[in-house]
Amino acid sequence: MKGLTDIPGIRVGHASDYEALTGCTAILCERGAVAGYDIRGGASGTEELDVMSPFHITTHVHAVVLAGGSAFGLEAASGVRRFLEHKGVGFPTGAAVVPIVPAAILYDLGIGKANVRPTREMGESAAAAAHAGPVAEGCVGAGTGATVGKALGMKNAMKGGVGTFTVELGGGVLVSALVAVNAAGDVLDPKTGAIVAGARKEPGSKEFLNSVEWMKRRGATGGLHRNTTLAVVATNAKLTKVLATRMAQLSHQGFVRTIAPVHTSMDGDLVIGLSCGELSAPPDALNLAAAEAVGEAVLRAVRAAKTLGGVPGLAG
Repeated sequence: MKGLTDIPGIRVGHASDYEALTGCTAILCERGAVAGYDIRGGASGTEELDVMSPFHITTHVHAVVLAGGSAFGLEAASGVRRFLEHKGVGFPTGAAVVPIVPAAILYDLGIGKANVRPTREMGESAAAAAHAGPVAEGCVGAGTGATVGKALGMKNAMKGGVGTFTVELGGGVLVSALVAVNAAGDVLDPKTGAIVAGARKEPGSKEFLNSVEWMKRRGATGGLHRNTTLAVVATNAKLTKVLATRMAQLSHQGFVRTIAPVHTSMDGDLVIGLSCGELSAPPDALNLAAAEAVGEAVLRAVRAAKTLGGVPGLAG
């Protein structure tokens, strides 16, 4: 499996700055995708999400951008729009085509150079690099500066990153997720409940703090306001905007199984759901597969993350 690009019509490109430790990821669906979204965190940073509302006139989106850089990183979406406009991709208005490109950001300013963020040019580079082959994982794109386990601040945190995973259903139906993991909490193995990556008791230690228990006893300290986990879930099944929204809603179960704590007031956790096909599948089966894909993608993200900026990663 290649990850999110298993879904026909989707291409993924990353742009990464390994000096500033930030980047962005462009998910292109140039033929158009029916989309929905759901936000569960209390500190999101977004652009153009209303176009995915069932009440909005727009029927399809043409790309999704995930970026670091906090609110500054939303600029990367302009580069993706420019790239698509030059290709003639977008919503026809009569005078011009307007690419519909929702975007969401995560906070990574505390690990690299805080004054360097994803730009329009970086977004355009990510779009130009998009392909239908295997999706790169780990410290790339929007996950370049991602971290997890920040209850005691960055000195005790670990690296997050980008992960992707596909679930196969019957009849050729696929559901795939791409996740940029930059969580306040720890990442858990849902099969055992064990912490895989997260806040460590001491810098350089391999012993985990257990962020949930720490916060219950003492409240948040350190860097818990600098977070957000972002996911895009796509399927080759045919969905309406309402059903795409429902898929996004149920996909959060993947976060709940693998991140603790999750959906805090200091995270901007959100999921965007995309429908890029014509196949039929029961909505409940799709939603279960979406949650599974998100959970597996979270685990893959931290397992593929390398040590950067003095923050240790599981991949060395």
